Amino acid sequence: MLTFVLGFVVYRVRVRRGNRKRPLSKGTVYGKPKNQGINEIKPSRKLKSVAEERVGRRCGALRVLNSYWVGQDSTYKFFEVLLADPAHKTIRRDPSINWICNSVMKHRELRGLTSAGKSSRGFGKGHGYSKTIGSSRRANWKRRQLLQLHRKR
Repeated sequence: MLTFVLGFVVYRVRVRRGNRKRPLSKGTVYGKPKNQGINEIKPSRKLKSVAEERVGRRCGALRVLNSYWVGQDSTYKFFEVLLADPAHKTIRRDPSINWICNSVMKHRELRGLTSAGKSSRGFGKGHGYSKTIGSSRRANWKRRQLLQLHRKR
């Protein structure tokens, strides 16, 4: 039985499984041997996050909430992406979900703010998660490189 809730949309999307091929001009790398891999480049983000991004680009007016795996075969993984319509009255009036209508929630999937996107950004608690203290890897690195001389000279 198919049930639906006003203001929500479910998109099914497929993403090709496996490694990524590095896009190169003339099919070769003119550099050090360390960077000469072409065919076995592992994706840095989960395929679930890639699926959310593709749907978010396709449905620009909707907001991506989350997604879940529905199946896979030898070539593709299939995900269903849950989207909310921020212009719909039921979404705007419901206090438990109307946070998605704020303008800062535009394209959460493109900025790694969904559950699948966060998982590849290195957030967590405990040992091994000190690289992202201070909101991101870049902010953490920048803070550690910075020399601050607070005393008035």
